[in-house]
Amino acid sequence: YQNRKCQITKTGVKYIDYKNLYLLGRYVSRWGRIVPRYYSGNSLQNQKKVANDVKRARHMALLPFVK
Repeated sequence: YQNRKCQITKTGVKYIDYKNLYLLGRYVSRWGRIVPRYYSGNSLQNQKKVANDVKRARHMALLPFVK
C-alpha cells in the first residue's frame, strides 16, 4: 500500500507527547497492548514515537500496563 498516508499526519497532529492520552489511547488495544503498525497505519517514524510515548506514559502511571 504505497499510497497510504500516515494516520497521525493525516489528522494534523504536529507533536506526539506522552501527556496526550487521547492520542495514545487510540494506539493501545483494549487489552493494553500497543497496536502494530500494519493495523494503525502509521509511518515507521511516527509508530516509534507513539510506542516510546506509550511506554513513557506507562512508567509515569498515566496509562495502565494491563487493562
